[in-house]
Amino acid sequence: MNINSAFNQLFTQDFDEETDDLIQLVTAEEEEEDEEIEFPVELSVLPIRNTVLFPGVVIPITVGRKKSIKLVKQSYNEGSRLIGVIAQKDNQAEDPDTSEVYKVGTVAKIIKVLVLPDGNTTIIIQGKKRFKVSAFVRDEPYMVAQVKYLEEKFPTRQTKEVTALVQSLKEAAAKILRLNPEIPQEAQQALDNIDSPSFLTHFLSSNINVEVKDKQRLLEINNGKERAKLLLEYMLKDIQLLEIRHEIHSKVHSDIDQQQRDYFLRQQMKVLQDELGDGGTDQEVEKMRLRGEKKKWPKPVAEHFNKELEKLLRMNPAAAEYPLTFNYAEFLLDLPWQDYTEDNFDLKHAQRILDRDHYGLDKVKDRIIEYLAVLKLKNNMKGPILCLYGPPGVGKTSLGRSVASALNRKYARMSLGGVSDEAEIRGHRKTYIGAMPGKIIQNIKKAKSANPVFILDEIDKVRSDFRGDPSSALLEVLDPEQNSAFLDNYLEVDYDLSNVLFIATANSLDTIHPALRDRMEIIDISGYTLEEKVEIAKRHLIPKQRKEHGLTGKDISFDKKAVIRVVEDYTRESGVRNLERKLATVIRNVAKSVAMEEDYSKKITEAEVRRILGAPVFDKENYQDNNTPGVVTGLAWTQVGGEILFIESSLSRGKGKLTLSGQLGDVMKESAMTALSYLKSKAEQLGIHYKVFENYDLHVHVPAGAVPKDGPSAGITMLTAIASVYTQRKVKAKVAMTGEITLRGKVMPVGGIKEKILAARRAGITEIILCQKNRKDIEEIDARYVKGLKVHFVDTVSEVLDLALLKTKVEEPLALVSD
Repeated sequence: MNINSAFNQLFTQDFDEETDDLIQLVTAEEEEEDEEIEFPVELSVLPIRNTVLFPGVVIPITVGRKKSIKLVKQSYNEGSRLIGVIAQKDNQAEDPDTSEVYKVGTVAKIIKVLVLPDGNTTIIIQGKKRFKVSAFVRDEPYMVAQVKYLEEKFPTRQTKEVTALVQSLKEAAAKILRLNPEIPQEAQQALDNIDSPSFLTHFLSSNINVEVKDKQRLLEINNGKERAKLLLEYMLKDIQLLEIRHEIHSKVHSDIDQQQRDYFLRQQMKVLQDELGDGGTDQEVEKMRLRGEKKKWPKPVAEHFNKELEKLLRMNPAAAEYPLTFNYAEFLLDLPWQDYTEDNFDLKHAQRILDRDHYGLDKVKDRIIEYLAVLKLKNNMKGPILCLYGPPGVGKTSLGRSVASALNRKYARMSLGGVSDEAEIRGHRKTYIGAMPGKIIQNIKKAKSANPVFILDEIDKVRSDFRGDPSSALLEVLDPEQNSAFLDNYLEVDYDLSNVLFIATANSLDTIHPALRDRMEIIDISGYTLEEKVEIAKRHLIPKQRKEHGLTGKDISFDKKAVIRVVEDYTRESGVRNLERKLATVIRNVAKSVAMEEDYSKKITEAEVRRILGAPVFDKENYQDNNTPGVVTGLAWTQVGGEILFIESSLSRGKGKLTLSGQLGDVMKESAMTALSYLKSKAEQLGIHYKVFENYDLHVHVPAGAVPKDGPSAGITMLTAIASVYTQRKVKAKVAMTGEITLRGKVMPVGGIKEKILAARRAGITEIILCQKNRKDIEEIDARYVKGLKVHFVDTVSEVLDLALLKTKVEEPLALVSD
């Protein structure tokens, strides 16, 4: 019970006149009368919720429990009308037992019983004396307890300390009354009429704004002075909370008053400025109109902009739509409509920029120069959209930055990875809360140019969901026939994107929308050779990392063999990102030595690389072991470049069961079944006894079993592995192959040839078997990539087996099965 509700109970309850006469403060004479009351040893106990009864205090209580009603009626009909009142520990307990009530309570006298119209019973009780439960006698039909009465230890003589405590309590109570205007003023008169220090503490304890457990703590204190000190502590805390609350209310009222004052002042200013002929709040709109007159933009856009300004003039500045319309008009002004940078079509300069920023990639750079040459001759951007396609870390995004630098154009970039909301491309309609233009228009605004080089990064990672299909929105952006009138939902007017040089990047073509892919010219950027990686490290990566780590060329240099060791033993990738990380690790180690003034080797050698980076991560020996029949090296393409993989097969006594393992996809499983069916049909030609298929189980496994694998390019690899184990002929060392097979024994072409060639070179492969139709892919590859490789082109499976399998069998040939 807080002080507000308590005081209201004492002074504003709507009882009849007889009851009002009964509710009064206990005087000293009444305390003397209490001494004449004979308090029984056993008391009927009434548990109450949310409050604690103190001696001398009169409070009304609504009784609803059946046990409580029975106790009240029986006690009221008796002569003494005395009951024991104890607070219960859990306010939610409907029928508390003896363990759920406190042990200290107050003897109360029932003054009045009121039966209300709703059926509830309200009793008015007056606290008389504190007691402590010695033991509970029974629990039914209501609690009865043996009690021991507690005497009040409050000095009867008014010492200075007691006087000061009483005065402090009264002052604190008066302050609470001032801070809480909801408490009636009669409460102050009641406090002034209290002379007994003991009753003052009981009265204030009953009404202080604290929890029941804290009030119970006050009731249980026998020493009056100690109770008064704790009570004063609670009241001071309550005063602090009331003061904070009062301060918050004052600030809120002050803010509201200030807003009203500002509104009236603005209205008066508007009237005065209208009388003087000044624009007032229209000044900002007029400034935008002047900017719009100087702006270079299409006539329809200018007309639309002026309509928005007229709408602003008619609108109340306090209206919710005003800031939205104002921001929209400002965005139209800030957008570059016909602000173009002058192109630098010096193609030799462009060639130098590309050669400076990127080593290798000759065909890619030649295609970009051709593209720029056509732009120079045509003088318009209506050409194919370039899409740089290749594994991560090969320099696709940085090529776009180099093109911007070569053309002297602004650079803009948008990452499409994970974009699934069409509004990211087309923008939101202005009517929506938090509406924004699409990322295309936002980046054009940031670039402050209508003809930047715009990189659409990771276009293969666009997703679609219930919010639309961003790929479909990009169709308009990347179509030279349509993007001259690109409509952003937020902009509401067409924007010309035909002068923007869009360059897309992708790691995979399979996930790109077919219609979107049709609008782009794919430029394949494959991985780098060992020699290219070494040059890239020397020219770009090492200087960059040296600078980022605060070192100079005098502090550290790399031996060429050390760089080769990092490339071969610690990286296995198409790009150079992981190579850069490994070089950074070496340079950080040197930077630590420089900072700690330790002795270190300024020349990084192979030994230093081994010391800093630890044992080699990749072992080339693992990629050259084909000494066991049934083990064949295949070539695979992944999104991060080419990889080599092993296909292992083994036979065991059984009934001709085929087992496939290694997380193979459906296509690879079908390739294995096709290969087995082909071998069964050609068993006699290959020297395989037909009974072997019935009496031996075949198990085909592709290592790295935790990695999912799928695709048709492992067809001839599967067939060679199975043929090797059935014929017990070993596979030629350092041979890898890739190609799809048919049931008739034909070899079909596959893709990703360049990545597979590079993977073979990294693994030390010397011979590769490909489909005859893949010859054109080899011819398009730079001669440096295939240097040192012997490539065999085949049309049939029999050619593959003739090239891959050795004539001699292992020392222990497969046991023949008798007829």
